[in-house]
Amino acid sequence: MGCCGSSLQRAHSLGGTNNHAPLPQNNSQSHPSNGSSDPAAGYGGCGGGGGGVPAFSEFSFADLKAATNNFSSDYIVSESGEKAPNVVYKGRLQNQSNRRWIAVKKFTKLAWPDPKQFAEEASGVGKLRHKRLANLIGYCCEGDERLLIAEYMPNDTLAKHLFHWENQTIEWAMRLRVALHMAKALDYCSSQERPLYHDLNAYRVLFDENGDPRLSCFGLMKNSRDGKSYSTNLAYTPPEYLRNGRVTAESVIFSFGTVLLDLLSGKHIPPSHALDMIRGKNIILLMDSHLEGNFSTAEATVVFDLASRCLQYEPRDRPNTKDLVATLEPLQNKPDVPSYVMLGIPKHEEAPPTPQHPLTPMGDACTRMDLTAIHQILVMTHYKDDEGTNELSFQEWTQQMRDMLEARKRGDLAFRDKDFKTAIDCYSQFIDVGTMVSPTVYARRSLCYLLCDQPDAALRDAMQAQCVYPDWSTSFYMQAVALAKLDMHKDAADMLNEAAALEEKRQKGGRGS
Repeated sequence: MGCCGSSLQRAHSLGGTNNHAPLPQNNSQSHPSNGSSDPAAGYGGCGGGGGGVPAFSEFSFADLKAATNNFSSDYIVSESGEKAPNVVYKGRLQNQSNRRWIAVKKFTKLAWPDPKQFAEEASGVGKLRHKRLANLIGYCCEGDERLLIAEYMPNDTLAKHLFHWENQTIEWAMRLRVALHMAKALDYCSSQERPLYHDLNAYRVLFDENGDPRLSCFGLMKNSRDGKSYSTNLAYTPPEYLRNGRVTAESVIFSFGTVLLDLLSGKHIPPSHALDMIRGKNIILLMDSHLEGNFSTAEATVVFDLASRCLQYEPRDRPNTKDLVATLEPLQNKPDVPSYVMLGIPKHEEAPPTPQHPLTPMGDACTRMDLTAIHQILVMTHYKDDEGTNELSFQEWTQQMRDMLEARKRGDLAFRDKDFKTAIDCYSQFIDVGTMVSPTVYARRSLCYLLCDQPDAALRDAMQAQCVYPDWSTSFYMQAVALAKLDMHKDAADMLNEAAALEEKRQKGGRGS
């Protein structure tokens, strides 16, 4: 395989380990030492579309406008839309190599009049790093503008999955996982001397790209310097907050109890009503009917008892965050089942970072791991990139040759019609004859293998396409997608950069695509 160059030799030598490196960290914003016993603490893992969690930093307002398409209403992800006092947008950074997706919370004008105070509050939250948090990665403080920037969580809120689900409700084991992950997030924040969480509710629990539940970092700051800590119905507000207007660590535990009730009942019911049912031992009556009995009564009883303790009228009678973790951890009964499976959402495919070179449509589609777009491009390109790869004599136009071209034609029709298994069979007949080699056929069969969830075979075909046509960027792009599917992200990124460099070279004059 020496004909394929060093990149192919490197791909052959890959051992299958994930070589994906986190983004460089700003040393001035290093993560604090962690006093929590949770091994997830001090986390620098993946969130919202590639790379590790970057160091906390200041963003320009212009960058955030560009990321959110000028704060378009189409980008709003907060539950009340434009009516919310502080709107949350999703956005995609335009000036970073990995084009990270972000969540941007835009505060109302003069919510935080003192820019220094806002920056200090944001910086305090920005020091936290934990895989049970949707981490805060930056802030913006230009003129009257006050914004927070966090990791983007693409799979909706607990409220959506519990109260407004479409295809399936959350199964019992997943509800227990949500409760534990929330408890671990709160315990970590407490260990870092950030125990106050404002207005904890089901809308504050978000699901990341893998379906894992995370606690929004936005609740670690109030909506304004002098604003209320609770915006929900007073029926769900800690009694001591109604008395003195102050949030304490014990108030957070009360709110945690209300979310436990949400998880148990599948409804947002007032704690007082739920407590009456708990005292009356009407546990089954309170349980979510959509679970259809698929839960352990013993486990549900433990969670009910914990919720009852959290909702005690006197703050001193409530458990602390370590008690929450200790109670919920033994209840986890499906530790090896991924969250995305229990949520019933597709598995996340991590796209390799965007290369530094300008991209053609094929490069852009491969960077986004958009197999549908790649298919459309290969259909439109047809065989124009095969020109010059075969010089056939008159004697070679035999019946066998005609049969081979007929097999390719059938493969092309199946490929066009998205019958990818038939396309693989027909293209294999063409390739096995061996009279004529076609990089396009290898690229097309590579995509078919990807769409049939066979990334190893896809990688082999993409390598063969490079052997036939060493400077063809498409073969490098197809290798990048296959490598990413195999979780070999560093090598996928290298392939993307090589492909983009070839494209740039072609644009300046020369052969390639």
